[in-house]
Amino acid sequence: MARSFDWIAHHAATRPEGIAQVDLATDRSFTWAQMEDRTSRLAAALQHDFGIGPEDRVAVLAQNNTNFFEVQFACWKLGAMFVPVNWRLTLSELTFIADDCTPKVVLHDHGFSDIAKDLATASSIEHRINWDGDDEGAANYEDAIAAAEPGNYTANDNTLDTVLTIMYTSGTTGTPKGAMITQGMTFYNAVNCVEFFGLKQSMVNLAFLPLFHTGGLNVFANPCFHFGGTNLVMHTFDPSACLALMTDPDLGVTHFLGVPANFLFMSQTPEFADATFPTVEAAGVGGSPTPVPLIEAWAAKGLPLQQAFGMTETSPLVTALKPEDCEIKIGSAGLPAMHCEVRIVGEDGEDMPVGEKGELWVRGPNVTPGYWNRPEATAEAITDGWLHTGDAAQSDKDGFIYIVDRWKDMYISGGENVYPAEVESVIYQLPQIGEVSVIGVPDEKWVEVGRAIVVVKDGESIDEATIINHAREHLARFKVPQSVVFIDEIPHNATGKVLKRVLRETHGA
Repeated sequence: MARSFDWIAHHAATRPEGIAQVDLATDRSFTWAQMEDRTSRLAAALQHDFGIGPEDRVAVLAQNNTNFFEVQFACWKLGAMFVPVNWRLTLSELTFIADDCTPKVVLHDHGFSDIAKDLATASSIEHRINWDGDDEGAANYEDAIAAAEPGNYTANDNTLDTVLTIMYTSGTTGTPKGAMITQGMTFYNAVNCVEFFGLKQSMVNLAFLPLFHTGGLNVFANPCFHFGGTNLVMHTFDPSACLALMTDPDLGVTHFLGVPANFLFMSQTPEFADATFPTVEAAGVGGSPTPVPLIEAWAAKGLPLQQAFGMTETSPLVTALKPEDCEIKIGSAGLPAMHCEVRIVGEDGEDMPVGEKGELWVRGPNVTPGYWNRPEATAEAITDGWLHTGDAAQSDKDGFIYIVDRWKDMYISGGENVYPAEVESVIYQLPQIGEVSVIGVPDEKWVEVGRAIVVVKDGESIDEATIINHAREHLARFKVPQSVVFIDEIPHNATGKVLKRVLRETHGA
């Protein structure tokens, strides 16, 4: 029997015939009653056939699909930890994550069968479940659901403090960290989104960002499930197709979130010139600052882009702009959410005055309790409940927050966080490298891309192509530097730290 905080079971009881989600790639549609039946059967299969219980980890390696949410909510029923994995990563990167969280099972689509098989072998994952095809050595997703009895599982007595998701984010040390996401964080994120974006039961959310990303999963897909709306799930983002869905009055899309690159690519399609958005109520944008011309182009179509700021560790919403402020406060990330406190802190730990830059700190029930298996990283990132975001910010006299720089060295490429230390560690594998420092540089298409600043060892030689090709073999595409600059010496301060500010000034154009 379903227990506390089971969103799907609740809506199945109160609005069983309402549409919970639609898979746009396969045209499959599920009512709340059908979704509850399938997630209940899946929970039973995971528990009885694959040994999944409270706190066990369940990994998913797949493109967007309605199955994604079935797995998530089946894990919720069992108190298991859902681990959505970035399918853009290489096998070595995925292996690090799997070795860290030790999932008992990995569910995947047919397109990732080979890498899932290699991952299961490399990390000793007991079970694989393929959800859209035959695959030797893997269970079939639909067969597992069909064979299970709905309700034949022991439900976990979750609380708001129960960790139900682990989302991996790159770390400044060069290795990923698993941010623990509780039931309460997911709930408070849904509540925090309401005042800025007007979430409600009648909403129709278009989910096109990758669901392994907190933006795809939690803005606005999970809040939509919480309020009983309908999620339309795109397999992958396509600018023309996405624009067609947003402008279709019969489909009735009301909400969606994208990164600036999504809105840029849609604005460059021929269809954008005549596009209207008769049913859209809120268009959120986040992941990196949005260029002013892009904001103006969408505003001219009658659709204000609501800039927001958030992180995986904050579930994610921290600040956002209301629609009426989008053109008045251009460049701002908005006001703090209701159930969320923010501070702008100087290097001495004291609050900065209005207009002065400092690091943005966040506290509230939407903030992670810490990182999986990483107590040192947790202690470094959280002080008395305040999460250090690593972003430099300032506020204006009205309390609006502006993200003005990276407090740390991370840069954002196409909406994905890239931490230079991880890229540098891969380039250092080349024996010719004496020293390397990676910085983000402006890019018209991706906002920022990586540039490797390299000092070659005495007596050695290496070219740009060799370095970039080596990075391509070991890193996800968005992490690979797009250029290399060779210099004689990398600048350091008196304590030996690389002066990245100097590198950005001299080699960042």
